Amino acid sequence: MLDLVFLSFIFYVLLLGLRRPFLWVLLYVYIDIIAPQRIGYSIITDIQISLVAFGAAFGGWLLLDNKDGLRFTLRQGLILALLLYCWWTTGNADYPDSAVTKWDWVWKALLFALFLPFTVTNRARIEGLALVVVLSIATIVIGTGMKTVLGGGGYENLKFFVNDNSGIYESSTLATVAIALVPLIAWFTRYGTIFRPHWIVTGFAGALIFACLMVPIGTEARTGLVCIAVLAVLMLRYVKHRILFMAAGAALGLVALPFLPQSYYDRMSTIAQPGGDESASTRMAVWRWTIDYASRNPTGGGFDAYRGNKFTYEMPVTEEAGSTKTIEYREVTDEGRAYHSAIFELLGEQGYPGLTIWLLLQGLGIWQMEQVRRRWKGKDSEDEAWIAPMASCLQMASMIYIVGALFQGIAYQPVMLMIIGVQIGLFNYTKRIESSRLQLARSTRRLASENERSGTIDVDVNGGRAGDAVTA
Repeated sequence: MLDLVFLSFIFYVLLLGLRRPFLWVLLYVYIDIIAPQRIGYSIITDIQISLVAFGAAFGGWLLLDNKDGLRFTLRQGLILALLLYCWWTTGNADYPDSAVTKWDWVWKALLFALFLPFTVTNRARIEGLALVVVLSIATIVIGTGMKTVLGGGGYENLKFFVNDNSGIYESSTLATVAIALVPLIAWFTRYGTIFRPHWIVTGFAGALIFACLMVPIGTEARTGLVCIAVLAVLMLRYVKHRILFMAAGAALGLVALPFLPQSYYDRMSTIAQPGGDESASTRMAVWRWTIDYASRNPTGGGFDAYRGNKFTYEMPVTEEAGSTKTIEYREVTDEGRAYHSAIFELLGEQGYPGLTIWLLLQGLGIWQMEQVRRRWKGKDSEDEAWIAPMASCLQMASMIYIVGALFQGIAYQPVMLMIIGVQIGLFNYTKRIESSRLQLARSTRRLASENERSGTIDVDVNGGRAGDAVTA
């Protein structure tokens, strides 16, 4: 039954897309995030719905969509460069079979991010894409928040739609993405046109933001707590009453403390003492190994090159005997451990060239959104007032993601690559408006200059005054 519901919805959107091809782009976004083929049980699992949706999205744009104002940007060039470089390293990978498995989904995520800006050419499409991304994540976040509030959850115990700890369904990844989208959720309460500002919209957005904040608690993801702290710091730039904001945040935290389980305290305490936690100690050992590996292989070892790591480190172990605690340092040997950081993931797999491209892609996005925010800040008309806040939300999303990615191997996270697509689309949109206005101003000045010269010639021919010539 569940399979039929999914297939009926997908088929319905495919039909609607015959008149509005952009709906096929949104359909692919929905399928790529939710992965209904992994949720279903029978028919849908045997159908390549993701491939069908992508083919429809690209074919619809190519054959049916308007391509006015089409331009290939520098950031799209960086995405293309990263895509081609990943293809090259995959062909020369240390572990070809594992590399091909990861390449199978990475190239799709990068190619779609490269294609997406061509389709988001106006406000309605930019907003529509952002809304579908938010609501798709919301379908996972709402259930997570409810389970957390009702007493479920725990590290690696909070069940999602699928029984698979990968992709967006990995707990730390979901926590990072959920917190990164909080500013964008708030944006819809003031500037949305698909769902106009209304108390129902505000109420839903408030509940969704609360659910997003519950994800790091329900999953006990340490990265999620760090992302919440980053969000709070970034918000200080935009709130009017900073002291009140900080006081309210502190009060909310104090009120929440009695309701948090002991397991949450135990796990969060390892942030301050990473050396006492096996997971954190392993990460630092992997990072040291990756730096050494990159010094020997500056162009990277292809996807999943971490499988070649092997290292020994000392791990403090606390033993209790009655009221006495003793700490012993034991040697631990580990191998084939993942990077647990996008920076080291790129460094190990794509080397210094791949890491440089990725950092440029992220940094340029933050800089461009800052440009848009400053140029369009303070606009009053409804057609322009939404632009600067949208740029701020997208900028904060990138910054939160980058901080979260420092502790997770999510360099190619599809949702955040989609956010990059929205950023490029917004930047292009503002550039087109500014270019049109500049051309109009130049045309006006040129026309005024031609009229002035025309009046001067008449004066010379008739031998009269300028006023006489214009009257004649």
